[in-house]
Amino acid sequence: MQKLFYILLISTIPLLSCKSQTSEDMTHPYTNDLINETSPYLLQHAHNPVNWNAWNDKTLAKAKSENKLLLISVGYAACHWCHVMEHESFEDSLVAQVMNKNFINVKVDREERPDVDQIYMNAVQLMTGSGGWPLNVIALPDGRPVWGGTYFKKDQWIDILNQISKLYSENPNKLYEYAEKLSKGIKSLDVVNLNTDEPIFEASYINDALKNWEKNFDYHDGGTKQTQKFMMPNNYHFLLRNAYQNNDTDLQEFVNLTLTKMAYGGVYDHIGGGFSRYSVDEKWHIPHFEKMLYDNAQLVSLYADAYLITKNELYKTVIEETLDYIKNDMTASNGAFYSSLDADSNNPEGKLEEGAFYVWTKEELKTLIKEDFDVFSDYYNINNYGLWEHDNYVLIRKDDDPSIIKKHHLTDNQLSEKKQHWKSILLTVRNKRPKPRLDDKTLTSWNALMLKGYTDAYRVLGTKAYLEAAEKNANFIINTQLRQDGGLNHNYKDGKSTINGYLEDYAATIDAFISLYENTLNETYLTTARDLANYTFDHFFDDSSKMFYFTSNSDASLVSRSIEYRDNVIPASNSMMAKNLFKLSHYFDNEHFSKTAMTMLNNVKPEMKEYPSGYSNWFDLMLNYANSFYEVAIVGKDARQKLADLNTHYVPNKLIAASTTENNMPLLESRYNPQQTLIYVCVNKACKLPVADVNKALEFLKE
Repeated sequence: MQKLFYILLISTIPLLSCKSQTSEDMTHPYTNDLINETSPYLLQHAHNPVNWNAWNDKTLAKAKSENKLLLISVGYAACHWCHVMEHESFEDSLVAQVMNKNFINVKVDREERPDVDQIYMNAVQLMTGSGGWPLNVIALPDGRPVWGGTYFKKDQWIDILNQISKLYSENPNKLYEYAEKLSKGIKSLDVVNLNTDEPIFEASYINDALKNWEKNFDYHDGGTKQTQKFMMPNNYHFLLRNAYQNNDTDLQEFVNLTLTKMAYGGVYDHIGGGFSRYSVDEKWHIPHFEKMLYDNAQLVSLYADAYLITKNELYKTVIEETLDYIKNDMTASNGAFYSSLDADSNNPEGKLEEGAFYVWTKEELKTLIKEDFDVFSDYYNINNYGLWEHDNYVLIRKDDDPSIIKKHHLTDNQLSEKKQHWKSILLTVRNKRPKPRLDDKTLTSWNALMLKGYTDAYRVLGTKAYLEAAEKNANFIINTQLRQDGGLNHNYKDGKSTINGYLEDYAATIDAFISLYENTLNETYLTTARDLANYTFDHFFDDSSKMFYFTSNSDASLVSRSIEYRDNVIPASNSMMAKNLFKLSHYFDNEHFSKTAMTMLNNVKPEMKEYPSGYSNWFDLMLNYANSFYEVAIVGKDARQKLADLNTHYVPNKLIAASTTENNMPLLESRYNPQQTLIYVCVNKACKLPVADVNKALEFLKE
């Protein structure tokens, strides 16, 4: 019904034509209200001739008082097609004339306001069957959407705006009727009903879901059978764990194939480290060149666990080079992490071009690499396999190091030295190029993901600088983003902490702080995690469904108050919260936390089997119930050393509580012995006899 009306709305009104006018026709600069914002994305549009407004109460009140349609355009700083539409349409004075006359125009940074983005993305997906960014929506003065889509060419954009303006002027009831129907559809999308069936979580259910999932595995290039490939780190984190715990060698091989292909691909920056957001082809070659903090954060955690299992040096290199990139390009002096690097940068002609910073011509590489070019070109495929467009190459690997060593009669050390030399040369040259634009705002949720990545890298590699970076960021969150009332702010920019936090901020921060406690034994992190969880019950919890809303009860209401529970590139805030509550219930012997986590998982269970890749973080939680989950308590003066020894082994179905002194935490109480450091391994409050030897404790953990 919704799609049908959308088609009728666009197709039954005569199209209006207009003459083209480019930005070169503009004779004076413009400034709009976005000049007062801090978001780099909004500031990119501050000099458009469009009278852009930020999303706020003042703007929404203006639409109502003037009885004008809202034109809401959502994007983010690293979005290539957002820039294209800005250049083609929003910088054009004729387009601006149409927009300014008939609409209250609102620019939204989706990363600052994921709540607004979520509502209107749901609307566009209902109307058109797909979505993406730029996201463009027309809404009634009260905010209810009536039309939407993504990228439009200039003439098409003007035609649409004129058609809808005409309809609103001549037959507004038609739009109001449709808005009512669409609003009901939006509200129904993220409704979660309380599942009153007995919660039963068994390995057989997970195995059945995997059989559905495996049909879509790409056993040649890794990932799934799609023409574009996203990394989806939480998918492979679950698959990695499930394969290991069940000794599923075929699944282990598939995960390792995927991780290897991603690390070999052009989607990985072989010169500067770090991953782009996704590849536009099946072999992970040509990236959509933007680099996002959240991808790299989660991929560090994923490769850390994969390295712990396999000791594959490739994975270690990926961790170290990615964290070098984060340190060099994405970290502020106060320990906060920036959000993204743009896909576009200036080419040699001074024009913005996607990937210009990262690509190379063959002649350029020959000049730089000199006598080593034959080996280099073989290693990074400066051939038809690595060719992109306009005679540019994106570095991609196809063969492993032993194959290259054998083919070119090298030693391990010789190839290693050559690679370091090549990277040094190319990095020096590349850093002289115009750099991609940096989105230097700081988001609490994404920072927590990166904090967790650093903590996981420290846990696995033992590099103290990684723990220092993690703790510096944790201090930033506690001292800057954590308010006096116990709540978190979502955004930080130019010395200002702003925007009331969303569930994702709490979920990611709690998860990161639990992990940080397990690696530092600093109980401040654990108690802060508990306090944040209590805050979410007060301000986000829906008592009828036992799930959490995405927005706080102190936030202004939108068209719908959604419950985010489907995992995506970042796990759903509800799946993260359920896992957090599961762990916190063990730490603090909290029955309410325990029951809530179990109920949340049971609520989504009916959907999980049909589309397992959209519930991978929930499946990870289900493994905690389907198999034994261990509480490991380490108490005594040598607790830190025994913890470090234990961390050299991959044991995903455990939590750690430890102390070097007497401690009254439920898992540690009355267990301190000044003469001996002991390890207690427990399941469901039933414990083995304490042991002093880490290897003996590991035997218990493998039973």
